[in-house]
Parts: sequence; C-alpha cells; structure tokens
Amino acid sequence: MVYEKYGTPDVLELKEVEKPFPGDNEVLVKVHAASINDWDLGLLHGDFINRMLNGLTKPKRKILGSDIAGEVESVGKNVKHFKPCDEVYGDLSGQWGGFAEFVCAPEKSLSLKPATMSFEEAAAIPQAAMLAVQGLIDKGNIKQGQRLLINGAGGGVGTFGIQIAKLHGIEVTGVDKGNKLEMLRSIGFDHVIDYTKEDFTKNGKVYDLILDAKTNRSMFKYSRSLSRHGVYVTVGGDIGRLLQALLLAPLINLIYKKHIRIVALKANKDLMYMNELFEKGKVKVVADRPYRLDQLPEAFRHFARADHKGKIVVTLK
Repeated sequence: MVYEKYGTPDVLELKEVEKPFPGDNEVLVKVHAASINDWDLGLLHGDFINRMLNGLTKPKRKILGSDIAGEVESVGKNVKHFKPCDEVYGDLSGQWGGFAEFVCAPEKSLSLKPATMSFEEAAAIPQAAMLAVQGLIDKGNIKQGQRLLINGAGGGVGTFGIQIAKLHGIEVTGVDKGNKLEMLRSIGFDHVIDYTKEDFTKNGKVYDLILDAKTNRSMFKYSRSLSRHGVYVTVGGDIGRLLQALLLAPLINLIYKKHIRIVALKANKDLMYMNELFEKGKVKVVADRPYRLDQLPEAFRHFARADHKGKIVVTLK
C-alpha cells in the first residue's frame, strides 16, 4: 500500500512494487500481519515534524507500517540469529514498509515469535506494549498500592497498560469515549470516565501516576490531578503539548513537587518481557475487527476517529 503524497487515507494506493532484497544485516520478512500506530497517521498526514523526517514536499519512504509479524523469507550474509521459515515480529520505526507483502528489516528490529502467539497478536504488540512498559515501569516507577489514571485508555497503549498495572496491584482509572467504557471494565479497569461528559482534571480526584497516550491538555491541568510527588508520563500526542512538557517539567517539579516525564521510545527493548507475560497468560491482546491490506484506507479512517478498541491489525495472509 503506497502513498506518493501527504494527505488523508484516500492518497493510499494498492500497487505492485519490486520485491525488496535484504542487505547484509537485514532479514527479508513475508508479512502476515501489521498494525497501525499514531506515528503512521502522522507520517500519512505529513505534519511539520514528520515532513522533516520523511521529506518536505513528498514522502521519501512511500510504504507505512512499523509493527509487523511474519515469516523469514531470506537473510543477509551477516545475520546470525534468524533463518528462513522463522516466525518473527518487531517494530520497524524509522524504516517502516510493513504494509506490504514483503519488507526488509534490520536483524536488531526483530524477535522470534512465540509459537502460542498468532501473527495478528504479534503485530499488535511491539510499539504499544513497549510504550506501556517504558511509561509505567521505566519512567513511572510503578509501585503496589498506587492510584493510576490512563488517558486514552481504549487504544493499544491503554489496553496493555491496564494489564501490566494490575500485575503490580494498582487501582486503575481509564479515560476514553463512552462507547469504549464497557470494554475497559471487561479488561480490568476499576473506574472509567467518559471524557465527553467529564473532565478528569476538574473533578478533584488525584492520582499517584498518570499515563497519557493523548497529551491533549496543558501540563498545569495534568499537574492538578497528581498527588504530591506524583508522576505524569506522556508516551505521545500533540507536538506542542510535548514541547510544553519538556519545558515546564523543571518548574512544576520545583513549585509543586510533581514530576513530568516523556517516554522516548526504545523500540523492541521489552519484547522478551512481553513474550514471557503472554506465554504465562498474564497479558492478552485487545484488537478491533481485522482489516485486509486493501482495506487500509478504511482502517486509517477508523483509527483517526479514535473509535477503535485496542489495536487495529491488518492481515496479509
């Protein structure tokens, strides 16, 4: 699925392209499934930051998709850890190309897929789960007995985040659209808030930790919802708000004794941890209805409306 110019999902076109050939340190993967992330949507729309990364006037990399799962077709001469027919998955952020039948991936971007994990489940995990783990554990220093709020709870980060939080004995509140609240309760949220009816930054409740997948309010509003010495962690969202978080973090810490932190994604770092949780039945994938590759524009429109529950996975089998 190719895009030659920035714009809406309508610019995506299904085309025949040359089959890629792996470099010395690359693996050629026959893709069975891939999933959509916020970064894909940003690259599609071509906002300022993403144009700086991928071409000012038109995309240099014309195939989106970073989270993939598939089967190794062939390997470069320096590849040591994979061989043809291995089932693999990983996050190709920075290279992309996952919404295609074949993609070349750096060896370091892939992990062996557990036999008990389907390709669709594997494609849903890499980026969202890494952001949840790194947000809650690495930056949030999650501890038993805390009160956690997840903003944007019904997407990939939130649905992995609640399951990881519950392993630490945490009371968790989820914030999202009303049509997702029943699903949020079913996967373990103790409390849910419909953001179209209630602003959690104005209800007087405070939390020890906030994990934010949206970053759509001012840092001072978020700070109001933190307990003293509480931690706010953003994993992505509006660029202006992220810059505000970076600039205001020292001031908010100095005045209010509260902490503002930003996750800089370390792609694939915690895949082994997620493999272990998955195989022990401690984490499951929450996914919206599946889409085929030729339905990718429709899938992106659904994603852009934020109506999806969990991850949106595209199948290529």
